[in-house]
Amino acid sequence: MSRIVKSVNREVRQRTAKRCRDRGVVIPTFRQMRDPGLLPPSAVARLKGVGLWDVNPANLFRITWKNDPATGLFGGPNFLEIPREITGVKARVVGLVGKYFPTGAHKVGAAFACLVPRLVSGEFDPEKHKAVWPSTGNYCRGGAFDSAVLGCTSVAILPENMSKERFTWLAEIGSEVIATPGCESNVKEIYDKCWELKKDPVHVIFNQFEEFGNPIWHYNVTGPAVEEVFRAIRGTRSRLAGWVSATGSAGTIAAGDYLKTKFAGAKVVATEALQCPTLLRNGFGDHRIEGIGDKHVPWVHNVRNTDAVAAVDDEDCMRLLRLFNEPLGKEFLVASGVSAATVSRLGLLGISSICNTLAAIKAAKYWDLDENDVVFTVFTDSEEMYTSRLEELTAERGAFTAMDAARTFTGSLERQSVDNFKELSYVDRKAIHNLKYYTWVEQQGKTYEEICAQWDPEYWRELFEDEAVVFDRLIEEFNEEVGLK
Repeated sequence: MSRIVKSVNREVRQRTAKRCRDRGVVIPTFRQMRDPGLLPPSAVARLKGVGLWDVNPANLFRITWKNDPATGLFGGPNFLEIPREITGVKARVVGLVGKYFPTGAHKVGAAFACLVPRLVSGEFDPEKHKAVWPSTGNYCRGGAFDSAVLGCTSVAILPENMSKERFTWLAEIGSEVIATPGCESNVKEIYDKCWELKKDPVHVIFNQFEEFGNPIWHYNVTGPAVEEVFRAIRGTRSRLAGWVSATGSAGTIAAGDYLKTKFAGAKVVATEALQCPTLLRNGFGDHRIEGIGDKHVPWVHNVRNTDAVAAVDDEDCMRLLRLFNEPLGKEFLVASGVSAATVSRLGLLGISSICNTLAAIKAAKYWDLDENDVVFTVFTDSEEMYTSRLEELTAERGAFTAMDAARTFTGSLERQSVDNFKELSYVDRKAIHNLKYYTWVEQQGKTYEEICAQWDPEYWRELFEDEAVVFDRLIEEFNEEVGLK
């Protein structure tokens, strides 16, 4: 039936369907998240008057890249092109915009894809189970939102040093919150807390680093959104040159697996923090690029499909967060030839989005990409998630001046180079893949046989393509049982 959904518990599913019927819940399929035009008119009508972040079952239909913030309905995928006046490269750099998802970040889709298949199959019973969301930020936000909308109890786990906006929002939505020691880089401590919670069978752990629903969603929804944007903006000689994504949980990077099936020669670049260069140098450390997790290779990362690794200095990201959002930084950019319209939209980039942009610049310089090349990346969340960080930077360093703006533009953009960028050979990829052993086989209970199986491309094709078909069938059956239109 499925490598993920092991069985269908019809008794539990029947009870859950009644709960959803009472709550007015209709669950979208993967096909509908990819193309909201497939939603029935009744579903679209329910969105009228519902705010984008409202904890309302109708907002399940907004788990898509195609939310129109002006109308509250749907359009094309949201994206922003970063102009050459900022990037300094000939190639076009374009990012999908995550702000317009419910919760303000695209992780709500990945969390949906982990919870819903088990919910509609009856493997997850909302009457007795709690959904546990281990995360370094946005994934647990998405999981808490999905849980609240679907009537499930959620437990969010994230490091204590993440931005206060995350903790405030989780408390407001009613999620239980567990803060683990450390910062962005302390993923092991999150895993340890998961093992502690697993002792009580009431807890179902949806670990994004090992849950295949995470990359399956991005392969089937994010990848096609990139393809659609490219076909809309390309010129007669345009090439889709690459997909750049912070590794994080290795969900978003799976959009590159989809793009490789459509565009010959497209490269996939994995991004990480220079202060914790796990893929680049088998290194470790702490950093400030919130939301990208590290110190291990996620179980769900198809390393064989990764062409390069780019490590980005977190100091560049923090400085650019100020340049893009402080008044004198914006004035400097306009004076440097960036359109006022573009400058007004740079708040769409949070810290990890800036990291992805810098990695895209490195890739364009490394491969000598030209005007015909388009490099895609993802702006996972916006400045709204990091307003407190801007306040902290001002308190630490003083007001952001015109001189600071000039120095940041020169040092963090114009001088961005191909250092700490590595194109991966076959042997390099195998070496990174083998690092999974120490986390997942030795510590997290995976098997030697499966880590070997993951080196076969067919392993991933079946997961990314066949499982989504099974998920949609289960969702459709469940919605029939719910009986709402």
